[in-house]
Amino acid sequence: MELQRTGVGSIRGQAKMELAGKVALVTGASRGIGRACAIRFAQAGAKVGVNYRSHPDDAEEVVAACRAAGSDAIAIQGDVASREDVDAAVEKTVAAFGRLDLFVSNAAYSDRQLMLDAELAGFERTINVTMWGAFNGLRAAARQMDKQGEGGSIVIVSSPHAVIAIPTAMAYNMAKAAIDHMARTAAIELAPKRIRVNLMHPGWIDTPGERKFFSEEQLEQGAASLPWKRLGTPEEIANVIYFMASPACDYMTGSTVTVDGGVSLPWWSNRAEGKQ
Repeated sequence: MELQRTGVGSIRGQAKMELAGKVALVTGASRGIGRACAIRFAQAGAKVGVNYRSHPDDAEEVVAACRAAGSDAIAIQGDVASREDVDAAVEKTVAAFGRLDLFVSNAAYSDRQLMLDAELAGFERTINVTMWGAFNGLRAAARQMDKQGEGGSIVIVSSPHAVIAIPTAMAYNMAKAAIDHMARTAAIELAPKRIRVNLMHPGWIDTPGERKFFSEEQLEQGAASLPWKRLGTPEEIANVIYFMASPACDYMTGSTVTVDGGVSLPWWSNRAEGKQ
C-alpha cells in the first residue's frame, strides 16, 4: 500500500530557470533525496553531476530525467568514503560542464545495532561514508569553488540524529553530529570566499533506504504516528534544498533547516513518550 502523500509532486514546467548557467554535483543521487535534488536543480536550469555508488541503472534514469527537464547531466560512479573518488567526481563534473557552483552532500550509510553487539565493520562503514564522505565532498567542492573565485553554495544533508540519541544508531548519530559542527566551521572559514555552507535536517522520509530497516506495514504505522500523519517525500526535501542553494538565500550561511513534519517538536516528543 502506498503511503499517504499530500500536496507533493514535480513542479516541472513551473520552475523558473534561476540556476541557468550553474553546475551542481549531488552525492548519492541515484535514489531518494539525492535523486530528487538532482532533478530539481535541472528543472531550474543547472547542469548536474549525478554521483552514485551501486545503482548505475537508477543513476542513468536520473540523468535522463534531468535532460527531459531541459538541462544536462552525467552519471559519476564513486564511493564518497574514498577521497580519491570524490576528488574525481568533482573533476569529472568540471570537465563536462566547465565549473562547479552548487554541491549537495547527501550520500550516507547506516547499520542499526546496539553498541554492545555492533559489528564494527558496519559501524566503521557508517562513519566512513556518513562523516568522512561528507567531509571529502565539502573539501573537494569548496576547493573547486575557491579556484573559480566566484563563490558557491554547499548544502550538507544531516539529520535529527545529530541531536537526538536514537538507540541502535550510535555510529549514525555520531557521524551526523560531527558533520553538523563540520558544516558550521566550514561556513565561517569559507565566508570570506563567498561560499555558503548550510545544513538540512530531514525527518522521516519515504525513501528506498528506509526499506532496509522497516517493512511497508511498519512504515505505514510509523507514518500514522507522526504529527503530520505521513512520511515526507524526497521532493519536499529537494524543494527546500534547492531554495537554500539558490540566490534567494544569499544571506544564509551556517544555518540548519529542519523539515520533519513536527517530529522534533518538544510537545510531540513528550506526548510520544506518554508524558502528556
